Amino acid sequence: MSLAATPGTGPNTSPLRIIRTRPRQAAWDALPTDRTLVMGVLNVTEDSFSDGGKYLSVDDAVAHGIALMEAGADIIDVGGESTRPDADFVPEDVEAKRVVPVVAALVAVGAVVSVDTTHVSTARACLDAGAHLINDVAGLTHEEGMPALIAERGVPYVLMHRRGDQRTMGQLAHYEDTVAEVTSELLELRERYVAAGVAPEQIILDPGIGFAKNAPHNWELLRATPRLAGLGHKLLIGTSRKRFLGHLLEDAKLPAEPTDRDDATAATSALAAAGGAWCVRVHSVPATRDAVRVAAAWAGSPAEIVAAAAVGDAVPDAAGSGAAAPAAAAAGASGNAGAGA
Repeated sequence: MSLAATPGTGPNTSPLRIIRTRPRQAAWDALPTDRTLVMGVLNVTEDSFSDGGKYLSVDDAVAHGIALMEAGADIIDVGGESTRPDADFVPEDVEAKRVVPVVAALVAVGAVVSVDTTHVSTARACLDAGAHLINDVAGLTHEEGMPALIAERGVPYVLMHRRGDQRTMGQLAHYEDTVAEVTSELLELRERYVAAGVAPEQIILDPGIGFAKNAPHNWELLRATPRLAGLGHKLLIGTSRKRFLGHLLEDAKLPAEPTDRDDATAATSALAAAGGAWCVRVHSVPATRDAVRVAAAWAGSPAEIVAAAAVGDAVPDAAGSGAAAPAAAAAGASGNAGAGA
């Protein structure tokens, strides 16, 4: 039986637990607000740096998406083209063939689904299949029709900072003031989308950790999480298994292969959550699932953290300084509202 065709039905029902299906908007509206969300990465690719080739079949991809949900992911981010440095470009029809059936199957079992794509045609097809969110890493090189599509559909949209593409971005990692320049370029991009009719509340900002940035740039941006979270939009942070974490572990003579970086990923996720990030994007869910709950008990919900920062209250920044923010969060951050462990 194909999991993508009829999950949980018929005489050969899958043994995987099926989550109750909800209308698309209801599923989005039900996402927890008392803590930072966890976005689980589902790469339906041949050459992603961490797990390329593992989930190329629709059945394998759907099964892994459900496993991410059961591990505690609030959102499943489905991608069909690797955007790691120097990755090959994937034809749009191939990308769509990889991801659309996976999106449809996951939506059918109640997942909140994000689609990691830079292509208007793929984004449109996945929205037609029920996707809730478009996660576009194109940054300054976004496709011309993307703002109009997002305005037309009215869906949440991740606007990420990137210079160039996967082949050229490494050559463009030059900044005099990393945080100021990334912020300025992100806000310029935001204005393009707003001018095209995208409502500001649809826009989720992402500083693009590892995209046209080297390790010092990444750490500067992570330390600036509270500042970025205060720009008036939800903030997504993605550090998972990235090269700069590998370099950090190598310098300490610790195992540093991509799958050895999950504890470091959870640490950066906790710090990002304590800085007010709305969501963190990770390959391995359990440690980060717990980390964001700890951060909420420590510092409050993302909205509370951002509000406290706006009035000058002491809020933990990405370096760990500052006093704990709203005590009310301790009672509300037990994790009961989110996907279960």
